Amino acid sequence: MFYRTDKLEENKINPVTGQEYDSSWIILMLTNSKEYSQMCGSSNGCAYTIKISRSQYKDWKMAVGDFIGFNQYNGKNILLVTSETDFQIAMDFYKGHKYNEPFLRENEPDVLVHSTTMSSWELIKQDGMLKSWNKLKARKSIEEEEPIGIKLGDPSDFSDYIMFGSGISGEIVVNSKQQGEIIMDVNAEYLTGARLYFDAKKMAQDGLLVRDGCHIKVKDFLPLKPYLAWTATWDIIGLPSQVSTPEIFARQSDKLFKIIAG
Repeated sequence: MFYRTDKLEENKINPVTGQEYDSSWIILMLTNSKEYSQMCGSSNGCAYTIKISRSQYKDWKMAVGDFIGFNQYNGKNILLVTSETDFQIAMDFYKGHKYNEPFLRENEPDVLVHSTTMSSWELIKQDGMLKSWNKLKARKSIEEEEPIGIKLGDPSDFSDYIMFGSGISGEIVVNSKQQGEIIMDVNAEYLTGARLYFDAKKMAQDGLLVRDGCHIKVKDFLPLKPYLAWTATWDIIGLPSQVSTPEIFARQSDKLFKIIAG
């Protein structure tokens, strides 16, 4: 079901039901914040919330459409926090689009990055594919009881997907997994793993990419061939040791990839 409200107090009480949120609910809130373009998580017992700043994120209208389409398909109860005017503007703009359309949009990156620990990279190479956390857990390939994203309030079904990004975010995840808690310091030392660069255009053309309003991701499995373009590890990019920081490893890996990719 889909619901809209002009504003929302972030706490555990659902304004639609008058009761506490359950796992079927997800929220998208449009803001005018100058402090972020997109932000997500859960606070004060509220349902998982994606916040998008209209002033900082120029593709907010597409994000609204993707959020609604993806979550309706997956049977979620959707709460959109915005004015009726902005909702209509977004829906008019989104006409003709789908959250899983098989092509890259103008402002989407042609390369997507997935970061992983060195031990996981060895398993990925053996399997010849990436697997979602839930698939790995079902096959008893990992020992951890829950994914690190749970500490950010991620819904359990997020673990059905392989997440991609750019910049330093993937290395933040790797470091946080190693420490067992969320570590946002980009200059904190950690054991670097593997930074995988994938051909996003081909992934989209083959119908693998989905968009949820905040993330670009692939469900369940992603074969390395023919999508993996290049892999960065500490020795490949010329670091003196495996110990580095998210900032250094991501920046030097991206720099070398740009040279290699031409």
